[in-house]
Amino acid sequence: MIEKQGGGLIFLLSVPRSGSSLLTTILQNHSRLFATQEMWFLLSLHDLPQSHTRPYGGTGIIRQFFKGMVPPPVLEQASRSYALEIYNGLLQGTTADMLIDKSPRYYAVLEFIDRLFPAARRVWLIRNPLAIAASFKKVNQLRGGRFRLLEELKSPHFNMKMTDITVGLLRYAHYFATPHPLAYPLVYEQLVSNPALEIEKLCGFLGIEYESGMENYGNFADTPKSSLFYSMGAGDPFVGEHVQPHQDSVHSWQHLLSKEEIELYCRSIGSRIFRQLGYTEALEQAEQIAGVRFEDEADVELFSRRTHQFLQQSGFEWKTAYRMLDGQGADNGEFTKNTINVVNEGYHAAPHNAARVGMEQIVNERRIQSLENRLTHSYEERKRLIAQLQAYQDSNQGLRSRSPFVRKLGRWASIALSSIGKEKGGRT
Repeated sequence: MIEKQGGGLIFLLSVPRSGSSLLTTILQNHSRLFATQEMWFLLSLHDLPQSHTRPYGGTGIIRQFFKGMVPPPVLEQASRSYALEIYNGLLQGTTADMLIDKSPRYYAVLEFIDRLFPAARRVWLIRNPLAIAASFKKVNQLRGGRFRLLEELKSPHFNMKMTDITVGLLRYAHYFATPHPLAYPLVYEQLVSNPALEIEKLCGFLGIEYESGMENYGNFADTPKSSLFYSMGAGDPFVGEHVQPHQDSVHSWQHLLSKEEIELYCRSIGSRIFRQLGYTEALEQAEQIAGVRFEDEADVELFSRRTHQFLQQSGFEWKTAYRMLDGQGADNGEFTKNTINVVNEGYHAAPHNAARVGMEQIVNERRIQSLENRLTHSYEERKRLIAQLQAYQDSNQGLRSRSPFVRKLGRWASIALSSIGKEKGGRT
């Protein structure tokens, strides 16, 4: 069972095309672990207050409801409760008591995850960035999709895949930069080189016994659990072509990516990230192929643009260089307790006076927000009316120049309006 603060919950975090489908396929064979190919639903929960356009309308009403009436701690508590219902509902009727949420684009909601489930374990799957880009290219060619690295990396227009391999990559690198007892880095190349050993070590981190042969996922293909796992049809389309991990794709980037693609991508993300992730050898090979030495720093303008584009389109908010659990140095037990108190402040059992003060503060905040909303709407209405009046005046000006009768009508209207104004002035 998944506990309120995330005990028993495992987040498998990586950018897309890092090998997370392979790892999830292996882990779901364990009797105590449950996984689906993808989940992603925490993104929708975090996205709820944005209230995108829906066919039944009410977009503005829903947005103002969440913005003006529902305090953030209440919304987060509701999100936690909803997620727990989903997670624990999936465990019902299985032998599993732990659940893996594998959703590659969770780099967009790391702060949200930390607030909801500070006690959850995080597995960070690391892969050579050039291999990730090559995998994107290979899969999109197979599916007839669009992935033109040279064109799209330089394009000023928003592109989610380009965000994945630039901003997403560095978001995870920052997030896991400080060792943490609830975080486990797993290198893809080591996983496919010695799967039994790496899975055994990972099981130790998860607090479960390694089950012999679980990495040979082909042996489980016909079981009911695997049938359910594969029923979504999501994830890596190449995983099913093999029955166990292999090293075929480790160096395939060298022939899948052109010299120009290698050079542009390495210049974009900088050489430092390769060394931080442990891919100095791959960096040297890339420099040899491109015939240049890459600068340490990433392309600041590119990262700034990609970040701004995503945040603008999603309405999300990020902390700069955010680290796991906000990078606080306290031990996990102490930090988890502090986090719980902050998230649920005012919503646990408390002395009557404290509860009353907390409620008064919430009510006052709602009133302030309501007044701000009304002022905003008044200002927008004023601008709309001014624009409408201007349009009528311009149109009327054109009519006056074309018709003597209309000009005379306009003079009559002016006299009438003037007399009305005088009457109002006399009454005041």
